[in-house]
Amino acid sequence: MPDTNNKILYGIEKCYVAKITETDGEITYGTPFEVKGARGLNMDPQGETTKVYADNIVYYIANSNQGYEGDLVLLITPEQFLTEILGQTKDTNGAVFENADDKQARFALMFEGKGDAKARRWVFFDCTATRPSRENNTQEESLEAGEDTMTITMSPRSTDKAVKAYIEPNETNQDVYDAFFDKVYEKNAVVSV
Repeated sequence: MPDTNNKILYGIEKCYVAKITETDGEITYGTPFEVKGARGLNMDPQGETTKVYADNIVYYIANSNQGYEGDLVLLITPEQFLTEILGQTKDTNGAVFENADDKQARFALMFEGKGDAKARRWVFFDCTATRPSRENNTQEESLEAGEDTMTITMSPRSTDKAVKAYIEPNETNQDVYDAFFDKVYEKNAVVSV
């Protein structure tokens, strides 16, 4: 029987976000929308490991999981992300305005990464984003696309401390895997038919 486990993971595509609304300590997610043009995402763990020594050994290790932080790189930040997540506004002429008082929203971040055997789909349950930095360069002999880079903080969800989840397709979860981007995945999700 051939090995169907991934040996490597690479790439990013099918990037989606779903806006969070929290009312009276309960989180609900909006309908996910696609964020096209993803070029990269790095995820650095946040938190510390504390070692407690006793009897001349490491007696106890306490791990503090504060989620992840990293940069999401896009060719251009979609207008829907700017308005729904970063709180920018659009006027009657279609101009998008950034204001010092814009109210940013939390969101779930979902995407797919390829593997040598199976594509893996990820969700980070509670994220915030900085305003994107932008790079534009003069055109020379060849076209070099500019990029937007924003720092994403992927925190433990306030309701249950869930940070992230991923799923790969198998013979028993194909329906759930196929519907992954329809709504934010929750533990032991089922698809109604």
